[in-house]
Amino acid sequence: MIIHWADVIAERLKDHGPHTLATGITPSGPVHIGNLREVMTADAVYRALVDRGVEARLIYIADTYDRLRRLYPFLDESFREHVGKPLSEIPCPEGCCSSYSEHFLQPFLRAMDLLDIKPEVYRADQLYKEGVYLDAIKTALKKRDEIARILKEVSGRDVSPGWSPFDPICRDCGRMNTTRVTGFDLDSERVDYVCECGSTGSVSMRGGGKLVWRVDWPARWHILRVTVEPFGKDHATAGGSYDTGKRISEDVYNYPAPYPIVYEWIHLKGKGAMHSSTGLVVTVQEMLDVVPPEVLRYLIIRTKPEKHIEFDPGLPLLTLVDEFDQRRGDARALELSSIRQSEPFTIPFRHMVTAVQIARDDEDLLLKVLERSGYETSRRDEILARARNVRIWLERYAPPFVKFDVKEDLPQAVRNISPEERRGLGMLAERIEGKSAQEIHDEIYAVANELGLDPKKFFQAVYLAFLGERQGPKAGWFIASLDRDFVKRRLIEASVA
Repeated sequence: MIIHWADVIAERLKDHGPHTLATGITPSGPVHIGNLREVMTADAVYRALVDRGVEARLIYIADTYDRLRRLYPFLDESFREHVGKPLSEIPCPEGCCSSYSEHFLQPFLRAMDLLDIKPEVYRADQLYKEGVYLDAIKTALKKRDEIARILKEVSGRDVSPGWSPFDPICRDCGRMNTTRVTGFDLDSERVDYVCECGSTGSVSMRGGGKLVWRVDWPARWHILRVTVEPFGKDHATAGGSYDTGKRISEDVYNYPAPYPIVYEWIHLKGKGAMHSSTGLVVTVQEMLDVVPPEVLRYLIIRTKPEKHIEFDPGLPLLTLVDEFDQRRGDARALELSSIRQSEPFTIPFRHMVTAVQIARDDEDLLLKVLERSGYETSRRDEILARARNVRIWLERYAPPFVKFDVKEDLPQAVRNISPEERRGLGMLAERIEGKSAQEIHDEIYAVANELGLDPKKFFQAVYLAFLGERQGPKAGWFIASLDRDFVKRRLIEASVA
């Protein structure tokens, strides 16, 4: 029996609690499902620990005090002046939120709630401004040379002569990538700086700047008592952020580095790893528009963190939904993915794609279509929610050949079918009454065999009669979804065309 990866980690950790599992993302752009892997990995291990009776807490740190690194493709030219400023101090791109960082953070917080991820949320700008980092900043400034030596020993790179572990925010231009520390006073809790804009001055250690990333991360571990943290493989390279952070945490802050969980990227099929800065993303909300939250959880939780996920929002997404609904996957992954206790959804997503297109936007007709196919429709709200998912999937991700339109009149294309195929359509019209979807499907094969027809071509003739195309959804289930009187009339009409 294969034990789920989250349980393997929880078993290693269970005797060393209590635990604080930390996760954090910089809200510099749309938060995508690649970012979600970090949060979901932490949540899965958190749940596995709680299942074992281990005291644990899950925290989320939004790196709102990181600076805007460049003008991203999704920003207009007016944001060039804000490059180098903390995200929390930059105006909202659309004027709907209190800051740039909140504009991208708020949708992600709402998505986490829908995904039943309930961390304690911290904003880095607030932590700095409230003085939570104060002692860590003082320690870093005092031990600047020791930190520089660690960075050299671990990463192999020298820091510049004027390097400081603290980046002041210029009081005139608001940037932190153009300033240089010239001195500090621990008693007054002030840091002196010069800026490339020509400004000089001093700032408070309480919100007047922040620690550089390689120091901020281990300082955070100490401040928030982090014991477990997932992070991307870019931080796990030899001499990378985790290696330097581990040394700084242990040697400078006298705190053991947290248990590391390294995760691989989520790749968008045929395009590569997702990155907000390049615009190559599928946002969390975009995915929640097309699949239930449990399925999005399952997409990530079923795969070991060290393996990359090749994400294809086209047809493979339908398979993923049906795998979850039919409980055909890893039982523990399904359990960790579940949000509410409910009976499995029994209508295949692929059939919902057929039913929604037949019914168009008529909700009552949709339920009739599903009933004709033999499905129970008492869970109306869930069915209609899935129908909304399907409509958006069809609009955004469905390959063209999946889309169809049942023609109100006999398509002209039926003139291209052979006399024997027409005869077969007439025979089929007399054999569908009272039959199930599977029986209708089998009957199409039976008619083709009786008349010596190529089954593939006879199926094409059936599709031509209803859709005017040579392909369509699974024929038996498609026909069963339609009004039987309509089907019979159409097949007879096509047989004599």
